[in-house]
Formats: sequence, C-alpha cells, structure tokens
Amino acid sequence: MLKTVTLTATLMLVAGLPGCTPQPGSEVSKASQADTATASSGGKSSASKPAHDHSGWWCNEHGMPEEVCAQCSSKVAKEFQKKGDWCQDHNRPDTQCFLCHPELESKFAAQYEAKYGKKPPKPQG
Repeated sequence: MLKTVTLTATLMLVAGLPGCTPQPGSEVSKASQADTATASSGGKSSASKPAHDHSGWWCNEHGMPEEVCAQCSSKVAKEFQKKGDWCQDHNRPDTQCFLCHPELESKFAAQYEAKYGKKPPKPQG
C-alpha cells in the first residue's frame, strides 16, 4: 500500500498535478506525508496550507463526489483501473478526466447542483 501511495504521489509530482492529502487513518505515515508536501512545494513546508478535507460529500479539489474521486482514494482508483477505465496521460479514470473530456465536468456539476441548488466550486485539478 505504501508503495502504491508513494508511486501515485510521485506520478502526480511528475505530471505537475495537485494531489490530495491521504485520509486520516490511511497507511501513509505522517513523515511520508510531510516529505511529499515538502517535495511538491519545491522544498517549502506546506504546513500553512490547509489539508484537503475528505469529510464532506463533495471533493472541491477535483469537482466530484468524494466517494467516486479516484484522485483522492487509491482504493477507488484501483477499481477504475481494473475496469480498464484509466487515462494514462493524466493518471485518473478516463470517465473523470476533465482534461481529455471537458464535458464531464458539467456531468458532475449537475449532481452538485441537484443536491445543493447552486453551482459547485471550480475544481483545482
């Protein structure tokens, strides 16, 4: 599991994509999280930046419900990979790749609007 998380973090850094902080209770150690945060910020600690909050229904960072966000959950990502639903260029499910398929963003936004009656925050990644 640690190798998977390390590999995912490395791929995200290489691709220049922002990543999510692993959920509390995950197998990633605090030291490893700090190393990843320091590496992704060019050597500067990101202690002042709030961690991505996974407690809500919506992933503000990636623009979809948390329960299906493969960029936040390695378990969800593995499920998409097993199905063959994976964008190799952007390291996320093809059915969640707003870079290759910008129209998908509105599909997820419609779910948010149906639940909250307003437009969702713009995804960061």
